[in-house]
Amino acid sequence: MILRVDFFYIVLGAILLLVALMALRDRHNPRRYSSALFWALYAVVYLAGERLTPVAAGALMVTMALIAGFGGVALGRYGERTPEQRRDSARSLGHKLLIPALIIPITTMIGSTLLKEVKFDGLFLLDPKNTTLVSLGCGSLFAVATACWLTRATPLQAMRESRRLIDHLGWAVVLPHMLAVLGLLFTEAGMGKAVAHVVTSYINMDVKLVAVAVYCVGMALFTIIMGNGFAAFPVIAGGVGIPVLVGVYHANPAVMAAIGMFSAYCGTLMTPMAANFNIVPAALLDLPDKNAVVKIQVATALPLLLANIALLYFLLNM
Repeated sequence: MILRVDFFYIVLGAILLLVALMALRDRHNPRRYSSALFWALYAVVYLAGERLTPVAAGALMVTMALIAGFGGVALGRYGERTPEQRRDSARSLGHKLLIPALIIPITTMIGSTLLKEVKFDGLFLLDPKNTTLVSLGCGSLFAVATACWLTRATPLQAMRESRRLIDHLGWAVVLPHMLAVLGLLFTEAGMGKAVAHVVTSYINMDVKLVAVAVYCVGMALFTIIMGNGFAAFPVIAGGVGIPVLVGVYHANPAVMAAIGMFSAYCGTLMTPMAANFNIVPAALLDLPDKNAVVKIQVATALPLLLANIALLYFLLNM
């Protein structure tokens, strides 16, 4: 393989290491030493990767949690342009500002569909096990280069903006990374069985519509709590989806899983815990209310959740 996903882990680690260095040198940051340590530790996770022992990786995560918990991650100064300069730049560029944003999904789609089987000298161009991730990484790098070209900015300015965004998100940046494996941890701990016991003990699952509603709403609620649909899925699917919908009502497992994840995404729309979906846009748009995105999305999420319940109930009766 020519482009492996590991390459982009190194790129992410290098960016976080630069963020740590910039934080350390920023005398306007009241927590510059602890902020730098936080981002440096996070960089080690990406740079060392599988070479870290489980104990070492866990110690890094605990240390980061302690730094964040005691308010050790703070904002600094970022060499930003004045509001007038940004308005003038936006007016001169116009809709060209959308080009870098569009490059990312277009590159990801082309790489994951048209280039996934391409080989050079018998080697795959893109990592066949992570084609979409590699394509996304390539699209992100192309987008940064295009943005620098359009705005006549330097890579250093791009790095300053990256640090500004990361600092505004703060410790929440780490949430997707940690929550991605939380569902598996809960499953290993037997939480799915505990959910099944509680649900069947206190809710009448003999009514098919009730069982469907519990499954879909449970997906959404658990995602709201955890901030990640992948953390909710193994717990609710193991507690309700498989034993009740599949085991009792003979639901198609593929349909049960697909609609279950879609219901979990409804929860994603309604929680600030899903930082990468709901806090990042607020930071990018400089919104005064960091929960503004969540408040707007609730009006979409609730009807969509009801539609999922109706769809799964209908499909169970086919």
